[in-house]
This record gives sequence, C-alpha cells and structure tokens, in this order.
Amino acid sequence: MRYLESMKPAQIIAWLLFAAILFITVDPINLRPESGLPVNIERFLAFAVLGFVFAAAYPKRWMLILFLVVGAAFGFELAQMLAPTRHARLLDAVVKAAGGISGVLASSIFLRLFR
Repeated sequence: MRYLESMKPAQIIAWLLFAAILFITVDPINLRPESGLPVNIERFLAFAVLGFVFAAAYPKRWMLILFLVVGAAFGFELAQMLAPTRHARLLDAVVKAAGGISGVLASSIFLRLFR
C-alpha cells in the first residue's frame, strides 16, 4: 500500500491506461469502442499515448519504458488468442509497437524542450 501512496499522478494514469488498453484489446469485439478512425490509426494512437504517458511518468527510465510498451504491444496481441471473438495478427502488433515507440520518443523530446 505504501508503494501506491508514493506514486505520482502521472504514474497512476499510466498504469490505468495500460490496464484499459489491455482490457479493450482482449474484451469481446462487440465491446470494443470505435472512434470512427481506421482501426490501425486507433491502435497506433492508443499506444502512442501509452508510450508518451509512461515516458513522462518515468522520465529517467525511457529505455525500460520502451521495452514495456513494445512488449505490451506484442503481449496484448498474443493475449487476444485467449478471447474467442478476437484474433492475433503480427501486423497489428507492429502498428501498436510503432505507436508506442513514437510516443516514448515524442515524450522524450517534449520533456527536453520544456525542462
């Protein structure tokens, strides 16, 4: 419990976002929210935001965050194999990983410019 008390709001938001994306990735397809954008843009943006928020929440751990978001992209995609209405595709994981990497890089640039 003390660990939660020591977390910054950005860290809590990052982990909540992580959990939300995991849930949306593996929940039944009919529960998946849709923005109206092409699905690969949604995937890319979701992981870009995830990477950005994590890199902002843990600014000195950007390499670890890079591994986290890329690992999550592939891990979440594999987790879809457990859901009967979902399917795992390598292209989807690559799009998610590219978004995550872009978010981490954007956050690193943003933090350097505005420090």
